[in-house]
Amino acid sequence: MRKIYGLALVAAAALSLAACSNSSNTESSSDNKSTEAGASEAASEGASANPDLETITIGSTGPLTGGAASYGISVKQGAEIAIEEINNAGGVKVGDKNYNLALQFEDDEADEEKARTAYSTLMDKKVDVIMGAVTSGSSLAITDLTKADNILQLTPSGSAAGITANDNVFRLCFTDPIQGKTIADYVVKQGYDSVAVLYNNSDEYSTGVYEAFKNELTETGNADLLVAEESFVSDDVDFTAQLTKIKATGAKIMFVPAYYEAAAYIAKQVKDLGLEVEIVGSDGWDGVLGQVTDTSVLDGVVFLTPFYPTDPSEKVQNFVKAYKAKYNNAIPDQFAADSYDSVYVLKAAFEKAGTKDTADLIKAMTEISVDGLTGQISFDVSGDPIKEAKFVIIENGAYQTKDID
Repeated sequence: MRKIYGLALVAAAALSLAACSNSSNTESSSDNKSTEAGASEAASEGASANPDLETITIGSTGPLTGGAASYGISVKQGAEIAIEEINNAGGVKVGDKNYNLALQFEDDEADEEKARTAYSTLMDKKVDVIMGAVTSGSSLAITDLTKADNILQLTPSGSAAGITANDNVFRLCFTDPIQGKTIADYVVKQGYDSVAVLYNNSDEYSTGVYEAFKNELTETGNADLLVAEESFVSDDVDFTAQLTKIKATGAKIMFVPAYYEAAAYIAKQVKDLGLEVEIVGSDGWDGVLGQVTDTSVLDGVVFLTPFYPTDPSEKVQNFVKAYKAKYNNAIPDQFAADSYDSVYVLKAAFEKAGTKDTADLIKAMTEISVDGLTGQISFDVSGDPIKEAKFVIIENGAYQTKDID
């Protein structure tokens, strides 16, 4: 019997690791984004906002310029799609009153100090909730500020475990420790007798996922499967030495917790070296197809993701269609999907609370369940999501659901 491989993910809160998107030197590309935005974006309600309604403003901070701009632009654009849909459908019903939604987005360049400045700007503009930050460092930089200001904070994509330490903070994406654990379980369940790891030891995200992967193998009595542990640093483009060592071990599968730019170089060099090894990656591989000219080098690669744009579900395809139509045929990534879902989560929280009071909103966040692009979403009392991850496989230049026999 064939089934979609999924695992209920309750994000861990024990380790303070890195992010789905980590810092300003994260590899990123804005090739398929509509345009890089300026440092500050005026509140946007979308063309369908009802002028007779008052407005709930979502404040958001993330990189719209700089090395990680691709992630911030995706988050901004995913939120704009959701807001336009909600306003077109009549807005958000809070108690017996309907409201439009609007987005106020400030550029933080994935810099912690700039994130604090951006947050202050949002509060000066009297936003009602915070959807941010996009990156982990920036999210951590503002969590104590949002606590002090008694405002609900929901990060769509910051995955450092420490982000949700305060009771007013929630996250939509799953954490790095959960990724490492899930991928280790995948390797074991698929019956591989040997695994190598190639990770970025100068990057918290990559290192955090790798350490969780290794810990899970050890704790489940499978430490002997790990036959090679090789590393690189950010901006490396030649992985020949590491891959040659891995080839000598005869590892059957190689785990690469990395962002898509490094992943593309690694996949090509695996093929160039004639290395016969299967590859499994973390969610940083999302977007890797846009980094290669010969997609055949990626055939058979499997990676973990909450979303992929070729998912045949009606909900996903409607989102992809709307995104492409609004943003010059751009293809949405997981950051856009996480943001889109975050807006719908906030809508559900306001409607469940029946008020804009922060205490009521926080309580409502643990009582709602939202059917999103990234799965059925609910939250535990620690602020972390309970939802299912997907493994996808790249075949013939496209992302496909990874089925398990």
